[in-house]
Amino acid sequence: MRQDRTGEGLLCGEVMTMSGPEPGGQDAERETHVLRARIARELIDAVRDLPAASVPEALCRVCVSLVPDVSGLSLSVLGPVEGTGVVLCASDEVAAQLAEIQYTLGEGPGIDAARLRAPVFAADLTRAPDARRWPLFSGQAAKTGAKAVFSVPLEGAAGALGTLDLYREAAGPLDDGHVRTALLVADALTLAVTALDHASADSGGVVTWLQGAESGREEIHQATGMLMVRLGVSAEEALVRLRARAFAQSSTSLAIARAIISGSMDIGHE
Repeated sequence: MRQDRTGEGLLCGEVMTMSGPEPGGQDAERETHVLRARIARELIDAVRDLPAASVPEALCRVCVSLVPDVSGLSLSVLGPVEGTGVVLCASDEVAAQLAEIQYTLGEGPGIDAARLRAPVFAADLTRAPDARRWPLFSGQAAKTGAKAVFSVPLEGAAGALGTLDLYREAAGPLDDGHVRTALLVADALTLAVTALDHASADSGGVVTWLQGAESGREEIHQATGMLMVRLGVSAEEALVRLRARAFAQSSTSLAIARAIISGSMDIGHE
């Protein structure tokens, strides 16, 4: 059984549909409305009067408290090239590593969630079908201590803006209530990211944290361009080579990009 936005069932490792409340479910719809309002209120309270640079971490902290059945989470925005992105915030080191691993390898629940514009849940990365679906990511995720990953896209008007990626140290699906909460949290974060992304420079620096994330994205873009010139390859192949080096060295795409830009690493004609 697949899961909709109200949390009615789930086949782990598959894409979830994004339909609304079922006909006649007025009580469920009312409960969802109350929960949505509570989530919005807690997010607003968490960032009220904070300097812009502190907003991402505050958002992550409150989101973890809203979905207590997970071990941690990260919030990412997509880059200009498909399969790339940058982590805006992470609740802990494992969550940050999981996001970076996906962008380095170009595979994982978050990559698929952004591409399909639908939630993708992997309840057990140590066994099929999840381990078979993302063989490289599953192996690396296990090394970080994560057994399950749940990814929800942040839906913009023209496509996914990024993803909310949650993980658990123990295998197993989220229960219906926590699935519904995760979907509503992603909705609220979409509004927050969109508002920040479109804020003007006169808004008190509210987008400085997004600008900081953009610099990381630009470093990967710059390094990819350098590899295109150095190797005479397309942008897609240059990005693949950058990712391959990151994977081979158990590093991240961003770290390799910075090394290429600084001249401390030369991938050369590999």
